[in-house]
Amino acid sequence: MATKWWGWGDESKSFAPADPERFWSFVERRLGGAGESPRLESVDEIRLPPSRLDAGVAAALRRAAGENAVSVDSGDRAVHSLGKGYRDLVRIRRGEITRPVDAVVYAESDAQVAAVLEAAARAGVAVIPFGGGTSVVGGVEPVGEGTAVTLDLAHMGRVLDIDDTSGLATVEAGMFGPALEARLNAAGFTLGHFPQSFEYSTVGGWIATRSAGQNSTRYGKIEDNVESVRMLFPGGAIDTPAVPAAAAGPDLNQVIAGSEGALGVITRATLRLAPLPQQSDYRAYLMRSFEEGTEASREMLQAGLRPAVLRLSDEPESEATALMQAGVEGMTMCLCIVGFDGDEDEVRFSWQRAEAILGRHGGQSLGTGPGEAWRRSRFEAPYLRDVLLDRAIMVDTLETATTWSNYLKLYRSVRDAMQNAMGDRGLVMAHLSHAYTHGASVYYTFLARQHEGREMEQWQEVKDAASRAIIEGGGALSHHHGIGTEHRRWLRDYLGDGGMKVLRALKQAFDPQGIMNPAKLISTEETQDV
Repeated sequence: MATKWWGWGDESKSFAPADPERFWSFVERRLGGAGESPRLESVDEIRLPPSRLDAGVAAALRRAAGENAVSVDSGDRAVHSLGKGYRDLVRIRRGEITRPVDAVVYAESDAQVAAVLEAAARAGVAVIPFGGGTSVVGGVEPVGEGTAVTLDLAHMGRVLDIDDTSGLATVEAGMFGPALEARLNAAGFTLGHFPQSFEYSTVGGWIATRSAGQNSTRYGKIEDNVESVRMLFPGGAIDTPAVPAAAAGPDLNQVIAGSEGALGVITRATLRLAPLPQQSDYRAYLMRSFEEGTEASREMLQAGLRPAVLRLSDEPESEATALMQAGVEGMTMCLCIVGFDGDEDEVRFSWQRAEAILGRHGGQSLGTGPGEAWRRSRFEAPYLRDVLLDRAIMVDTLETATTWSNYLKLYRSVRDAMQNAMGDRGLVMAHLSHAYTHGASVYYTFLARQHEGREMEQWQEVKDAASRAIIEGGGALSHHHGIGTEHRRWLRDYLGDGGMKVLRALKQAFDPQGIMNPAKLISTEETQDV
């Protein structure tokens, strides 16, 4: 399957609204007149600065990973220099990659990864771990002036063991979501981890960013499902014990999870599995307001229910969804998708309790049709972004999480901050998609007509306004997208001086030369700044 160098996913796929005329009329009414943003026809048109990789270092890397494992091809370097965020796509579509990686190294084993890190450390070359490259926060972009190589783990995609008795699977970090889930399903299990990037992201990437899947309300975020993990770092390796629980000091699994390649390279993990559900029952409801839907969501979680999916769209997102998927205009209620997995008795009992709670808050059932339609198309939304970018529309997402008592206040303050930054012609939409006993996430999508010549500044103004509102409002700086480069300037405000001191100490312990994914989470230059 060929993937787009300039956008999201499969080259053969795009997004087509149910009624294009109505949809684009709605977009023009909300965002202003039509525009056009041309893109290069081929990745071969991108002109990169020459690779600065020293011939001796290149030879050392080839000895480490194999004669054909080091690429300085322009196209290869281009697609490994950026992720899939808004800023990334705006730049690569225009061929504006001023700081590309100098080479791409493909590893096929732990031994090769260790040898690559050793060679890079000797030469002082930065190493950026790369799984699927789906980061939307600048997680795979080179930063700084020094030589940098991408270490691509896509060739390390094997299932090493499935322990049927314990319900565990040991897999290499380069394994992609669909291949992993197919192997697990054949053995009667599921990981239950389905981020929107599922088709194009890897186990290592999930762990490195503390990824959340669309079914995480039932199955947990990825860090909840890591039994043990191996991480290689310059000069060493760490293998955490494969035990269900321990009291042997701080949990090193949780130190490695979320490390974003800044401490080392995750090469394998043992994951906690769930039985493949006998039944999945997904339904849609209309709620009278986002507030009532939020209260129903809280009650379901605090009553002990664990939906596989609980997704509540606010009024603007519900209106846009109805228009895109069904060509229906004027939606004023909120769309709620609820799904339960399990055996027949568990699913029936869960739905009896959920129906009572949803009904008490004015929920109107739409049946299983819309719920199943959402389930079938749940990985398709990023294709719409490509279509919107073609029409010169800024479109991006960001997310946070907070407690139930603070939820609606934070939802409104972040929404209002973004709306004010964009002006009346911008559109902010949001949904609740990951819920816990004590709180939930808020996931925002924001759109506006691009300001020609100021596309990056325009985006930064919105991002800054949202980040400031999140920090001041008591939200998580990131619930599941990670930190990368885009959130790092806010990390001190979020963690405090003490938290930053811990991160600096970890960086110094694992990567004293500062070669691992520089300027993500914490950079070597910041080790003395507090």
